Amino acid sequence: MSYRAVLLSSMLAAFAVVSVPSPAAAQMSSYGSPRQYYSSWNKHPSKPYHYRRLYYKPENSYVGYKHHYVIYYPSRPKHCYFFNPYKKQFWGRCAIQHGGKYSLLPPEVRRPTIEEIPETAFPAPLEPPPLPESLDRLRLDLPPDDLPLT
Repeated sequence: MSYRAVLLSSMLAAFAVVSVPSPAAAQMSSYGSPRQYYSSWNKHPSKPYHYRRLYYKPENSYVGYKHHYVIYYPSRPKHCYFFNPYKKQFWGRCAIQHGGKYSLLPPEVRRPTIEEIPETAFPAPLEPPPLPESLDRLRLDLPPDDLPLT
């Protein structure tokens, strides 16, 4: 067998191993990138909170990412709050130690500031909702249960 034939067969064998779908394939786009992920924490330069970004693809074929914010207020230390920058409103929260549960606000009580939302407006935590705007209803992955460094 020639050197080229050996090299080609080795490359094809390696490609076959790499291209086997994994269980996480449902979370991956057709381009091989994740459908959703979180950034690390950042401290807002002038306001009393930390934030991280939730990057997501509403569908596999979406090019690039959209984003929402997850906001942690040290004055409200039990929860992280989700903010939609496109609609400029908070839409839910999860506990820091969330256990896979999420509290989705009904649309009529979503507001631009957390102070405008009464504690009683948050329903009991349930399964996470679908990713924003997702057509396939892929569920939101909740953020890591780490806290920002203060």
